[in-house]
Amino acid sequence: MAPPPPSIIRVIDLETTGDKPPVHAVCEIGWQDVALGPDGRWELQGEGGNRLVNPGRGIPPLTMAIHHIRDEDVADAPYWHDVARPILDPWPRRVALAAHRASFEEQFCTPALTRGADWICTWKCALRLWPDSPGFSNQMLRYWRRPEGMEHERGLPAHRAFPDAYVTAFHLRDMLNEASVAQLIEWSSQPGLLPRVRYGPDRGKEWSEISEDSLEGFLTDRDEDVRFTAETELARRRGGAPVGRGSSTQRLLF
Repeated sequence: MAPPPPSIIRVIDLETTGDKPPVHAVCEIGWQDVALGPDGRWELQGEGGNRLVNPGRGIPPLTMAIHHIRDEDVADAPYWHDVARPILDPWPRRVALAAHRASFEEQFCTPALTRGADWICTWKCALRLWPDSPGFSNQMLRYWRRPEGMEHERGLPAHRAFPDAYVTAFHLRDMLNEASVAQLIEWSSQPGLLPRVRYGPDRGKEWSEISEDSLEGFLTDRDEDVRFTAETELARRRGGAPVGRGSSTQRLLF
């Protein structure tokens, strides 16, 4: 009797007409699976894929200049509601969905389309696991880390759905081999924990290096990632439990 297929986390990437649905819509989706092997290690599985999508409206030149998908390329493509669910919900194998800066994809991939899937944001998890990186974009992590086994040409061109999903899948694979699924989901459900101050007189410093007066000034920042990081550092200084890799859920697999 053949063994059951392995559980997967499906990495997705969207190209869209803009960033504010329902005014904007999807014009391409790409995906790449990461599976748990019999040896307990996570690896990429399968060839992945992509589908062009008719967004039901014109693609602005501003976004065409990023992904180079034209109106004529998607004129005969299926609509989002016809292609989304089979790609986003490969039941029963899927454990979670993942994307780099997943909050963008979550706007278009609603719970109704994903069957209420958990999400892993590889950007937020990279902040936790690889804080020494000079930057945390998908492509910066690609060239700073140079993940083992990545085929350079397969990850090009950038800003197209499958190549970007393929690159993200390597980041996710390595994250899953450092921390549990439960831990990555937990981090992804919180704002980003920034390793360094983004702006102001203390720009570039680690948060532990700045004065408490400066730290308290960030508690009312408009950026929720900045506020969360400042609150976390302040709690650390005052003896609160750290928010980081030592969380008990990291020891869990699912």
